[in-house]
Amino acid sequence: MSQGDAPPVVRNGPLWRLAARRWRRRPLQYLLCILGIALGVAMLVSIDLASGSAQRAFSLSTDAITGRTTHRLVAIGPGGVPDATFVALRRRFPEIPAAPVIEAYGRAEELDGELMRLVGVDLFSEAPFRGLLGGDGDGRGGGKGAGGRGFVPFLTELGTAVIAADTAERFGLHPGAADASSLLHLDLGGRTSPLRLVGSVSSGSALERRGLETLLLVDIATAQDLLAPAGAPAAPALGHIDLILEGPAQEQAIRTWLPAGLKLETAAARGNAVQQMTAAFELNLTAMSLLAMVVGIFLIYNTVTFSVVQRRSLFGVLRCLGVTRRQLFTLILGEAALFSLVGSLLGLVLGVVLGRTVVGLITQTINDFYFVVSVRQISLSGFTLAKGMVVGVASALVASALPAWEAMATPPQMTLQRSSLEAGWQRLLPWFLPAAFLSGGLGVLLLRWDSRGLVAAFAGLFALLMGAALLMPPVLAVVMAALGRAGGGFGVVARLAPRDILRSLSRTAVAVAALMVAVSVIVGLSIMIGSFRGTVVTWLDQTLQADLFVSPPSTTANRVLGKVDPAIVQAVAARPDLRAMVTYNSFDVHLADQDRDITLIAAGGDVSAGRRPYAWVRPGVDDPFAALAAREGVILSEAVYLRDGQGAIPEQVRLETPDGVRSFPVVAVFYDYSSDRGSVLMDRSQVAELWHDDNVASLGLFLAPGVEPEAVAAELREGFRSRQSLLVQTNGALRQGSLEIFDRTFAITGALQLLTVLVAFIGILSTLMSLQLERGREFAVLRAGGMTPLQLGRLTLLETGLMGLLAGTCSMPLGYVLAWVLVHVINVRSFGWTLQIALEPRFFVQSLLVAVGAALLAGLYPALRLGRMNISEALRQE
Repeated sequence: MSQGDAPPVVRNGPLWRLAARRWRRRPLQYLLCILGIALGVAMLVSIDLASGSAQRAFSLSTDAITGRTTHRLVAIGPGGVPDATFVALRRRFPEIPAAPVIEAYGRAEELDGELMRLVGVDLFSEAPFRGLLGGDGDGRGGGKGAGGRGFVPFLTELGTAVIAADTAERFGLHPGAADASSLLHLDLGGRTSPLRLVGSVSSGSALERRGLETLLLVDIATAQDLLAPAGAPAAPALGHIDLILEGPAQEQAIRTWLPAGLKLETAAARGNAVQQMTAAFELNLTAMSLLAMVVGIFLIYNTVTFSVVQRRSLFGVLRCLGVTRRQLFTLILGEAALFSLVGSLLGLVLGVVLGRTVVGLITQTINDFYFVVSVRQISLSGFTLAKGMVVGVASALVASALPAWEAMATPPQMTLQRSSLEAGWQRLLPWFLPAAFLSGGLGVLLLRWDSRGLVAAFAGLFALLMGAALLMPPVLAVVMAALGRAGGGFGVVARLAPRDILRSLSRTAVAVAALMVAVSVIVGLSIMIGSFRGTVVTWLDQTLQADLFVSPPSTTANRVLGKVDPAIVQAVAARPDLRAMVTYNSFDVHLADQDRDITLIAAGGDVSAGRRPYAWVRPGVDDPFAALAAREGVILSEAVYLRDGQGAIPEQVRLETPDGVRSFPVVAVFYDYSSDRGSVLMDRSQVAELWHDDNVASLGLFLAPGVEPEAVAAELREGFRSRQSLLVQTNGALRQGSLEIFDRTFAITGALQLLTVLVAFIGILSTLMSLQLERGREFAVLRAGGMTPLQLGRLTLLETGLMGLLAGTCSMPLGYVLAWVLVHVINVRSFGWTLQIALEPRFFVQSLLVAVGAALLAGLYPALRLGRMNISEALRQE
């Protein structure tokens, strides 16, 4: 056993007391470290909690409706399940529990416009499934007054409803009362209908009560009446039929009996589809929040390294007194673990607070692009909180391992020499270059490895960032050496600043790398968002050519869920001031080739008037929409195949129709940024023939020359108000609304950018303060030699300014690389959208100003502190 590994003569207790004494003497340094860890963990936790809460809210309300359902019969297409199917099913399989359900979304003024999920049920069939209205079922729910007088009107009268007891109490409603406190005016697709609340439902479970909060239960006949076109009888169709099947035999029997146009799916299929829809969106947000943790790792490394460097003399003395390498290693890692634990706990608290703030942004984006959900509060997830703790502590331990190992491995006599660490870094400089190229090469391989994998793509992106960080020490050394030689004619301060940075390379290089990575994130995201916005603006200008756009008021900002009354469509088409009218309708259709749902758009004309941009047009096809009208094929959005990693444009697509799977030739591929699911355009008459649906969800109106669009819009709104409320928008208003949706979608990304820079700012502030503390004796010598406090302050600010300038300059090419990967790799794999990169000088100027400004701001406090230095006390320091 070597002398350095002799049995310990120093106990662990005194070591921890020495450490605690240092914490009390340098509290700000460790508080900054704790705050950096806390912000990184908070970003990760808040994103997880907010997106998880949206999923949880949807799942709770869906579970409240699903109950014990194992399977459901659904229609292939938008027409719904015929009433007669339920009757035939009950007669053919009386032993199988079955219940018809209709679902829709609406808002009521009495509920402050809060989004409600309307559910039509058959009270006689409900008992085995949900028990919400007092049935036995599985004990879920249990209606207040179930079986009493309150539910007799629910069964016997149209226009009655049951609401959650908690919701009724929150809005001051009194179900069953004879006055206005029991009335709701529900808006469904622009048609407002009165509903009388005759009862309420509740549950003994807090989770189930949350699932009931946004539900409005009506009888199946009431739901059919509410959703029927104005002036027409109730539609003889159901949304779906819930089933409870016991074993494969019953499932096979149902599939054998299944009428044409219907299919059997598991109850879990919808939830799985929802989760798949938002998976890429949530992964992107999580990856962006992890960028803050990457910057935080630099910060932790900085803090631990400075802590080790500042105590090197003490560690050398302790080693000479018998403290073992293992004890030193344990002490340093133990400190890091303790601070990371405190920082992570603080991060969890901040994450919950931040999650409450961003949940609205994330929920709105989910409503705009994926599914309808109303979230009133975030759901605390034990897994998310545990993940935040693990990531925070693990990051700190990984970042602390290198300085702890260095302190452990250095012999006592070398530990007593303050220059040994810097000498070691100078020896390591030649190795940083191959390490940087190795990390960068690994990143390129990961980006090219799997054409569909987002995890591999983000891993490759992080490897590129790490490669750039490893490149910083040699770049910093070369640049500062050159500036030191060039600063001879600019005074002593200009000569000292680059040399001081170079002499403290082990600390300054890490600080500059952290700031560079953080600012490159700003550059990359700014370029990506600017490119995205520019592409969308161009796309909107080319695609939206109609003068007016008419649709029912929608429950979400980006999708039309209701239908325009057929009588209104006919009346509008007959207007003499109309030059042309195009119609659109959309619904989900199953893409058999990829076993997933996409959006089928029934197009009655081209709203772009021939200006729609196409990514590809089949040779020989002059006008894709003319080919569409001639039923020669369909037009695909590029997201149909790009999102799944297919490089080649498919020659045809196979879609599920009520009469079986049909193949359709692809005549063109168009750009579409309204959805990442993928869309297929088909002529309206062909859709009506194959899917038996001729509804219209929106109209595009081309007005005659000289007609004022605003006047026509006001006339349409007022003229049909008694029949159906309509959202009538001019071209400019729709374009502006679309851009508002875009800006709202990226608001959370902007918040992540800001927090990432804040973490980097804390990192460089910690670096500069530690450097100032360590160089106290050096500054005292300079002061004793005649340097004024103003000159010392200028020296500090010049050092920080040079570090910020270098970080900002290097962040520009790195930010462009980051933007290129985000636009051409991650964006395509996530959403299937092709974007054109837009480079604007303001993105780079902004990044340079942020880097230099953050560095100068961080150096301001150390510069002011130097003016209050006690020279004699500083000169006595070792």
